[in-house]
Amino acid sequence: MIDFVPAYRTLLASGGFPDRVKQAQAALKDCDLCAWACHVDRTKQVGFCKTGTEAIVSSAFPHHGEEDPLRGFRGSGTIFFALCNLRCQFCQNYEISQEGEGEPVSVEQIAGLMLQLQALGCHNINFVSPSHVIPQIVAAVYRAAKAGLTIPLVYNTGGYDSLAGLRLLDGIIDIYMPDMKYADPDFGQAYSKVRDYPAHNQAAVREMHRQVGDLQLDGNGIALRGLLVRHLVLPENIAGTAAIVRFLAEEISPQTYINVMGQYHPAWRVRERDIAPLNRSVTPTEVDNAKFIALRAGLRLDQRRGWRFRMV
Repeated sequence: MIDFVPAYRTLLASGGFPDRVKQAQAALKDCDLCAWACHVDRTKQVGFCKTGTEAIVSSAFPHHGEEDPLRGFRGSGTIFFALCNLRCQFCQNYEISQEGEGEPVSVEQIAGLMLQLQALGCHNINFVSPSHVIPQIVAAVYRAAKAGLTIPLVYNTGGYDSLAGLRLLDGIIDIYMPDMKYADPDFGQAYSKVRDYPAHNQAAVREMHRQVGDLQLDGNGIALRGLLVRHLVLPENIAGTAAIVRFLAEEISPQTYINVMGQYHPAWRVRERDIAPLNRSVTPTEVDNAKFIALRAGLRLDQRRGWRFRMV
């Protein structure tokens, strides 16, 4: 049995959690929680993310469609936060990320959802689109930890994160799962409407890896701690796979775990406005080529497999 204690349990035992909650709440008054750094006082008005002091949750359930190390055989306990700090023109969940589909929830309710998902047997708590609600998450984890939460926490992000926001999570998050969407800032501006995506994204990934290191698995292949990168293959190599893989292999770790995803298809604005070249699905050849680039660099490539549970 691997001797594993979630990071937030150590912070709780040290007595440092209340101060972290205060720091995170203070950040709402001059918000730099994501890479936009809009510096809005979110206790008085919403920021670029269209969110104030209350998070909006779209859904929470055991997710069996995530990467194998997360979903395992009992599911990943996902909490989907509505709204987003990106404006990806091809977003396949735009009703949630752009239109804000969901219900406002209190910190106490978020903590309750975490404990419910743990009671259902989920392997982890998976915060989806969390960058703009870090203070709410920090406060909720504190409450849930005091009430008996003991499973790993996953920060599942579009990758447009700030160092200030991530440092509030140091010693709380166990598994970072960022997207690496673009290697070219012009494509980030054109298709996700964000400034300098690669620079902010790479700085964030460096900080994430500094905090948690390479992905660690237990004897059943379930993730406990570390970095897991998602990279969506886009038509005509818009995502810049080779440059992203080179960055990971040379500047992060050759043991980086990466999911090269091939499910892209036109959605939302791309579909409505017929935006070329994103107005077609990726081909099997494009996906295979991207996976080959990752394998050739020696990265750990996520691949689906059947589950054979064993006691460890």
